[in-house]
Amino acid sequence: MNIVLDLLWLLITIIYSYLESLVKVFIPRTRKSVAGEIVLITGAGHGIGRLTAYEFAKRKSRLVLWDINKRGVEETAAQCRKLGATAHAFEVDCGNQVKKEVGDVSIVVNNAGAIYPADLLSTTDEEITKTFEVNVLGHFWITKALLPSMMKRNHGHIVTVASVCGHGGIPYLIPYCSSKFAAVGFHRTLTLELEALGKTGIKTSCLCPVFVNTGFTKNPSTRLWPVLETDEVARSLIDGILTNKKMIFVPSYLNISLILVRFLPERALAALNHIQNVQFEAVVGHKTKMK
Repeated sequence: MNIVLDLLWLLITIIYSYLESLVKVFIPRTRKSVAGEIVLITGAGHGIGRLTAYEFAKRKSRLVLWDINKRGVEETAAQCRKLGATAHAFEVDCGNQVKKEVGDVSIVVNNAGAIYPADLLSTTDEEITKTFEVNVLGHFWITKALLPSMMKRNHGHIVTVASVCGHGGIPYLIPYCSSKFAAVGFHRTLTLELEALGKTGIKTSCLCPVFVNTGFTKNPSTRLWPVLETDEVARSLIDGILTNKKMIFVPSYLNISLILVRFLPERALAALNHIQNVQFEAVVGHKTKMK
């Protein structure tokens, strides 16, 4: 009898969730304030990380900016200060120093990423290892370091920057796609675990954009999706964080497309990939080509 009641409750929950989503299309979501919150952003010296830092600076957050590019992260910090925010720039992982200088981080944006466009046999072992160290393991180590203080206060927000590549593969990006699949899985299971632990005050979000014009992938193009600019992605990300959105797709209609793709047979998927015609510069057979 209990299973029948559980299934009935599941049906009611599904119907309610769809109705709630429909209502939210017409009624703007309430946005939380991040003024005064200590925000850690990795990969803040360039691209999405830099533009996201600017969005938080405009909202008077206290910023902790990490990047391996010292000049880039210091430039980001300087601009954030011009926008009226307190900003600390670090060239390396300085967890203890961060806590000593600025306090407990309440929002973390795991944005740092690595990508090496190439066929599998042309990808070195070191590049594969680096991809997973930055795109996946970094999320684990940073979250484990910051989560205890968040759990103690039952307050915080953990943002995982992934990609549409975490939902579907692209040739010549095997390590990158695999790492982003792992990042999406990290976000989903972390969300479930926090709920199971009753830490509902700690929110989670996962950013999944299509190709972004950051310069890390050269000359990207596709027939079906736009190549996004970093400012557009940063605005979508900050909007998702302020509304506690769990999965942030950019463009937003990407979610519908991914749902439809799951019902297509393999032959149709192959035809769709051919139509999409994703291209970028990649090393194939140790030579750089458009693929």
